Amino acid sequence: MNKSLLPSVSDVIHVGQLEIRYLHEAGNGCHMGCFELRVPPDSNVPPPHSHTTEEIVYVLEGTLRLTVDQQTRDLQPGQSMVTPRGVPHGFSNPHAVTARALVINSPDIGADYFREMGALINASTPPDQAKLLATMLKFGLTPVKHLEAQ
Repeated sequence: MNKSLLPSVSDVIHVGQLEIRYLHEAGNGCHMGCFELRVPPDSNVPPPHSHTTEEIVYVLEGTLRLTVDQQTRDLQPGQSMVTPRGVPHGFSNPHAVTARALVINSPDIGADYFREMGALINASTPPDQAKLLATMLKFGLTPVKHLEAQ
């Protein structure tokens, strides 16, 4: 494999305790995006939400708790779960080790979403909730109440 095509450490996007490393962004006629997601134990995660994309989460390491609509599963390596467009979902890691998953969105949400959220969440002051909501909406994500991935 051409090593110049592999992401470098500088390509890791930090959103609080979460790490996102984009492997493929939409472009050149392809609408899908694919990224690696690392979720440390008991880390802060996004609120339950829905979005305008379809999503597949495939666990590579650890155990990731995923709730899609009203179904909650603890996914282990080799297991996956699909979220159709517009369906509420959320994730967490209440387990002892970091979970690592491959996430595929079609169409792609885009790395810019995570960069913008990271800039808000990683700031030295508490994040502005109105700006977080505006950023979510800008990229097609809608927070959903009454769904918890715990």
